[in-house]
Amino acid sequence: MTGYGIGGHVAVMDSAASSATTPRFSPDRPSGIRGGIVHDLGVAIVSGQLPPGTALQSEERFSVESNVSRGAYREAIRVLAAKGLVHSRLKSSTRVNDRSRWSLLDLDVLGWMFESGPDTAFIRSIFELRSIVEPSAAALAAVRRDSRQLARMGHALEEMGEHGLLSVAGRAADKAFHLLILDATRNEPLMTLSSSIAAAIEWTTRFARDEQQQSRDPMPDHRAVYDAFINADAARAREAMAMLIENAFADTGLMTE
Repeated sequence: MTGYGIGGHVAVMDSAASSATTPRFSPDRPSGIRGGIVHDLGVAIVSGQLPPGTALQSEERFSVESNVSRGAYREAIRVLAAKGLVHSRLKSSTRVNDRSRWSLLDLDVLGWMFESGPDTAFIRSIFELRSIVEPSAAALAAVRRDSRQLARMGHALEEMGEHGLLSVAGRAADKAFHLLILDATRNEPLMTLSSSIAAAIEWTTRFARDEQQQSRDPMPDHRAVYDAFINADAARAREAMAMLIENAFADTGLMTE
């Protein structure tokens, strides 16, 4: 059996499960001990390296084999439990939850899903979510936005056009644009989804641009949404956002699969 140290092993009780392929890690993996444990276990779980029902190591064994404090491991497990990935029972081992219990819109879980190589069904489901939420949000925002929000949207588009979606700055501007739209709805329950929606947009954009090498210019779609906002035209905003999302999905190369 292999312990799960910061080097990337898997904290499982079943030796067969521990021999699975180590997931690829991102350059921005947390440097702290607890953060590293959370990240690596999270990636291992969502990638299927640790399938549902897998029992993780006890605090004592993990601490001894990985040379980290029991407290750090305990806190990491609490974080994963809060995200729905694992559950612990008194006098029993901690086990990986079924996928149906995962908080898939959690920012970390979303990142881990894309980091480990998301399946086609998951990416499709993300775009289905966007298609349900964002066009309606754009229609609301078009008539509820104020001049300050409109000016900030325009600035975000300028930054996005200048830097492009292959750059960190361009992606940040794209994220800001979509966050401003959700904020402009002035609908508090909808606004609670803003961080998750923005993260979904960022990760699907990175997938299309970095992995699929998509180079289509997204600016006309974004400007069409912005023009509808300038004219406070809810119907046009809804249609323009639906087209933006449809084209973004096409960029992933999965539309015809």
